[in-house]
Amino acid sequence: MKPPEQLRLVDPHPAGTQSARLQAVADAFDPARLTQARRLAGLTKRAVADALGVSPAAVGQWETGTTPRLDHLARVAEVLDVSPGFLAAGRPYARLDASAAHFRSLRSTPAAQRAKAIAFTEQVWELTHALEKRIQLPPVDLPGFSGGEVDAGAVPADPAAAARLLRDHWGLGREPIPHLVRTMEAHGLIVTLVPFAGAETAKVDAFSTSQLPRPVVVLTPDRTNDVYHHRFTAAHELGHLLLHHDANPGDPVQEKEAHAFAAELLTPREAVEPQLPSRMDLNALDRLSREWGVGVNSLVYRCREVNVISDAAYRRAFQRLNQLRQLGLFKKEPVEGYPGERPVLLRRAFGLAEQHGLALRELADELHLPMARLRLLLGDDDPRPELRLV
Repeated sequence: MKPPEQLRLVDPHPAGTQSARLQAVADAFDPARLTQARRLAGLTKRAVADALGVSPAAVGQWETGTTPRLDHLARVAEVLDVSPGFLAAGRPYARLDASAAHFRSLRSTPAAQRAKAIAFTEQVWELTHALEKRIQLPPVDLPGFSGGEVDAGAVPADPAAAARLLRDHWGLGREPIPHLVRTMEAHGLIVTLVPFAGAETAKVDAFSTSQLPRPVVVLTPDRTNDVYHHRFTAAHELGHLLLHHDANPGDPVQEKEAHAFAAELLTPREAVEPQLPSRMDLNALDRLSREWGVGVNSLVYRCREVNVISDAAYRRAFQRLNQLRQLGLFKKEPVEGYPGERPVLLRRAFGLAEQHGLALRELADELHLPMARLRLLLGDDDPRPELRLV
C-alpha cells in the first residue's frame, strides 16, 4: 500500500527570485528616489539610519550615489513604506527645489514639512504625466507660461493689472467667478486638496509652483471650513504663478502682491466699488459676500481701500463682526457644500482612463506607489458619506 502523497506548499516568491529583483533595483538604484521617499515619509537621515542599524553617514552616502547592500535596500524600502522598485531609475521624474515653490507660511513651516510638500508635488506631477499619456488634459492656458517657465514680460508687474489681464484672457469679464478652482482646472492648472502630510498638513498651508511642466497649486484641508478663505487662498496662489516666476518663499513683498492680485481677481474694483454701501452696513456686505464669493472681512477691507469708510469705522466693523460670530452669526461655510471649489481634474482623468482599460492597480504598479498613496494623490478622500440611489 502506497503512503499518501505529501502536500507540498511552494513559496510563490522564492528567495532567489526576490534576490534577483533586489539586484535589478540595485543595478538601477537612483539616489534621488531614496531622498524623495525619505522626505515623503517625513524622516530624517538619522531616523532612517536608526531603523536600519547603520550610521546617518551611510544613509547620506546612499543619497549621494553609493548603492546600498541588498539587505539594506529591502529594509530601507520597508521603513519608507515603498516598494524596492520605487528606488530605481527608469521612469519620468521632475525634480523640484524647495526654493521654487511659494510657501505662504514659510517661517512657521518646519523644513521637514516643506521637504515633504515638495516631494508630494513631484509625485503629483508624476501622476499627471502618467494620466496624460492616456488622456488629453486641458492645455495649460496661463499668460506667459510655457513648459515650466513664465515670461515676466507677458504679465504686468502691478498685481491689480495682472488680475485684470487674467480675467480678460480667460474671458471672465468683470462678473463674479462662480467656481474658481474649477475654472483653474479648466485652464490646465493642477490643483490638489488632500492631507498629504497627515496631521502635519496644517503646518504647511497652501503653496504653488510654476516650475513644473504644469503649474501646481496645493491647497490644504485645514482651511476648508471657510469656502471664502479657501477661494481667496486659491486666487492668492494664482497670483504667485503669474507674478513671481522667480520665487522667494515667504517674502513679505511677494505675499502682499499676491493678496492684492487675489482681491482684484475676485472683486474687480471697477465692478464692486459702485456696489459697496456708502456707510458700514454688514447686512449689505453679507449679501455682496454671497454674490461675489468672498468673505465679509475682505469686503470690509475693500471699503477701507476705496475710502468708503474711515479707519475708525473699519476697526469698529471688525469688532462688530467678531461679536456677531461669537453669537453664532456670520458663520463660516465649508467647502464641501461647494463642489466647484473642490479639485476634480486628476480624479476625473483617471475615471476616463479607467473606462478605456486602465486599472488602479496597474497605475499603482507603474508609479511604484501603494494603493492608499495613489488614492490620496487622486483626491479620492471626500470625508462625506456617499448617498447611493438604487
